[in-house]
Amino acid sequence: MTESTRGPEEKTEVRRPAPELRVSTLELFFDLVFVFTLTQITVLLAHDLSFATAGRVVLIFVVLFWMYGAYAYLTNQVPPDRPSRRLLLIVGMGAFLVCALAIPRAFTDGGVVFGLGFLLVVVVHSALYTRSHGRDVIWYAVPNALAALAVTTAGFFHGLAADGWWVLAILLQIVTPFLAQAGPRSHGGRTTDDLRGQLGGLEPGHFVERHGLLLIIAFGESVIAIGIGIGDQPLTVGLFGGAFLALAVAVALWWTYFVRDEGAAEETFRATEPARRFRLAMNAYYYAFLPMLLGVAFLAAGVKKSLGHLGEHLHTGPALALAGGVALFLAGDVAFRTAMRLSPLAFRAAAVPLVLGAALLGIHVAAVAELIALVVILVAMLAAEARWSPCEERAATVA
Repeated sequence: MTESTRGPEEKTEVRRPAPELRVSTLELFFDLVFVFTLTQITVLLAHDLSFATAGRVVLIFVVLFWMYGAYAYLTNQVPPDRPSRRLLLIVGMGAFLVCALAIPRAFTDGGVVFGLGFLLVVVVHSALYTRSHGRDVIWYAVPNALAALAVTTAGFFHGLAADGWWVLAILLQIVTPFLAQAGPRSHGGRTTDDLRGQLGGLEPGHFVERHGLLLIIAFGESVIAIGIGIGDQPLTVGLFGGAFLALAVAVALWWTYFVRDEGAAEETFRATEPARRFRLAMNAYYYAFLPMLLGVAFLAAGVKKSLGHLGEHLHTGPALALAGGVALFLAGDVAFRTAMRLSPLAFRAAAVPLVLGAALLGIHVAAVAELIALVVILVAMLAAEARWSPCEERAATVA
């Protein structure tokens, strides 16, 4: 029987698919506040570009980004679509702001304030998570709270003792996903596989978009760094040339992820069965994204310290910050592609040591020579991928 010959009683109801979950403006607002922590880290780095400061910056951001990822996962499953959830999320934003304001003094007289702000971040997250996981939230809340208490305790110490408490906090965060997956063997008739399916119940479009927006906001830090690096110097042709070179480096890194990786990553997420999405999200959007975001922060610090000295030899700190930031980003992107089973990897992996070598130009020749080398290496890498990668050729054919 054809559609036209069916009677009214024979017509079937057409069910419309549920609307796809997208990132809300409140989540974007939340990300803007979180990226202020990255800004403060850049300030801390630019103030003292030493290996000790760089190590402590890594400790701070690893701890903070763990809870950012927890909130991104949270709003994927518990969207802020009602007043109570929105208000709690806003309180979480305020807690992240406290942490950000305390970052420059997190290892001096502001450590306890940072820790208490971070504890509030954890408490709000746990309260919101009860909406989807009920009592099973204990497997997240307890280790996260212990990590926050370790960071708070670090505020009472100085030097290696304080560093040790921060390392303990990170270790607690590392074991949290294993507890979340293996801890609740059975609860309310649910099996371990049921719980793993719930953990992996991510909406791919929302999750990928959320982290992409975070990265693009972070890139804004490198643009701001150009203005700060120029300061009140005379607006000469050479100064504008250096500014455009710094912008070109940031644009090349943007191209690396957003033109090549983001869409393919969402496809991989959708093709992955829910029970395995949680581990994939951890590997790609936490462990791999960490060096990418840190790379942007180091790059921004290097830009701040070098744009005012384009024709001069750079000190080791600014030169390594520039080249090391780009290398960190590329290494993170290689890890991201590995986790997402994207190819090719060889061009980006080969670019990492070349980028690091560019620091020698900054130290022994001039800052502008290092910037030019970074742009040339990144453009050559992207061009080689577009020319010789079978993946890129297929993408071009489809387009």
